[in-house]
Amino acid sequence: MVSEPHRLAWLLLWVTPALWSSNYLIARAAGGVIAPHLLALLRWTLALLLLLPFSWRALVREPRGWLREWPQLLVLGGLGMWICGAFVYIGARTTSALNIALIYAVAPVGIAVCGVLLLHERMSPAQRLGAALAVAGVLYVIARGDVGNLIAVRFALGDAWIVAASVSWIAYSVLSQRWKSVLPPAARTAAVVAGGVLVLLPFTLLEAWAAPQPPWSARAALLVVLAALLPGALSYTAYAIVQRELGAARTGLMLYLAPLYAALLAWALLGEPPRGYHVVGAALILPSIWLATRR
Repeated sequence: MVSEPHRLAWLLLWVTPALWSSNYLIARAAGGVIAPHLLALLRWTLALLLLLPFSWRALVREPRGWLREWPQLLVLGGLGMWICGAFVYIGARTTSALNIALIYAVAPVGIAVCGVLLLHERMSPAQRLGAALAVAGVLYVIARGDVGNLIAVRFALGDAWIVAASVSWIAYSVLSQRWKSVLPPAARTAAVVAGGVLVLLPFTLLEAWAAPQPPWSARAALLVVLAALLPGALSYTAYAIVQRELGAARTGLMLYLAPLYAALLAWALLGEPPRGYHVVGAALILPSIWLATRR
């Protein structure tokens, strides 16, 4: 008999990519409205406040757990909230929402490759082919369909920020699975977010000192609230539940749907229609995820 948490995990498998994709739209809409690190800091501070009512009992019940795990929580917070947060908002200034989604879609392939390098797992020839095709697809998207742009090193700086964020997400996924915790998913997510807020704070202050900030506005406040709710507290908690109930391989399937959701939402809400190179890149990337992550 299928348990209720397992049933919920299958539902979240389809919902979570839509929550993730909303962050790409928020990132595109934030340019000139709110500074990247400030948006990331306020997003995760608010997300932490939303998570605490559901997790404080577990945190109080297991103080030795999170006190013992605090170095891991800081690392995960830096990877998941600082790099995967502020870097995406910086990169979105000069690249499209669909580019972000397609670059992020290669993360399951990276996770599989990390399994080979770090856990000494084996990859079949088909899996190696899938990994190579996925990388080719990302390079094609970054080059905007013109290989000459790669040869001449001409591509949007925003894509480089997104590649860094994607690599950080791979590290976050691998380490959060590798580092076992005594905390339940919601409590561990709250503890990781707290670590991320601590890491973000000095970089936000440095950003404010180094460059003039856009004036605070109702639109900036709305973006903070949306970022905290949709790709913040809800998506990370859902990701933790799906990963716990269905395992890392099935969790990776969520990234098949993210580019589709991102393409439809960006077209409808931001007026960013898919280009020909997006279609070719998706045709290379999405089947490759299946090849590279299958057993």
